[in-house]
Amino acid sequence: MNQSVKRKLDENVKYKQLLRQNSYYYKYLNRNPNYYDQFVKEIKEKYKLRTIDKIDNIIDTIDIISKISSIK
Repeated sequence: MNQSVKRKLDENVKYKQLLRQNSYYYKYLNRNPNYYDQFVKEIKEKYKLRTIDKIDNIIDTIDIISKISSIK
């Protein structure tokens, strides 16, 4: 594996966790270091770290709070 990719993976705990859970990513990253960007996209989708996911979470929370407050 490319040293720069390895360093990036070591810096982030979630990346390492996903690699341990899905070891087939090692094969892709070993063969093609350019796959790293795709790997990061998949992580963001899986752990819901994208901006749109965060916005949806906030909207859901606000909706729940408004529903609870309207009950009283």
